Amino acid sequence: MEKVIVNVGKTPTGYSADIDILPGWVLGTSGTFADFKRDLVESIAVFIRWAKKDGDAYPSVFDREYEFEYKFDIESLLCCYNGIISRSGLARITGINERQLGHYICGRSQPRKEQETKIINAFHQLGKELLSVSV
Repeated sequence: MEKVIVNVGKTPTGYSADIDILPGWVLGTSGTFADFKRDLVESIAVFIRWAKKDGDAYPSVFDREYEFEYKFDIESLLCCYNGIISRSGLARITGINERQLGHYICGRSQPRKEQETKIINAFHQLGKELLSVSV
């Protein structure tokens, strides 16, 4: 199954996206990340349907099985998991204090590269730990 990379950004009321292989295509939604994912699927389906109808070219990956892979910026990543993972939990796994994480989540400041790396590594480590659990 091929992957389609979706570049995710945070807006004041939701999320935005673009896809490198679809120049000029953008999506902006309000609501949760679940709403965003639903709107993404709908938007791509409409885009492809109209491209076929108009005889326009579009990436052939959309004629086969594909899945979306989300590429977050730090603000959108933290917003997506804000409320799912508490700020104190995020502070614990990243080593960054809650107040600073709050600034990143609200877009008041951008993390330095070192802080960004800490956040990304913490999420990867958490994912590895969760994947190692068996029942």
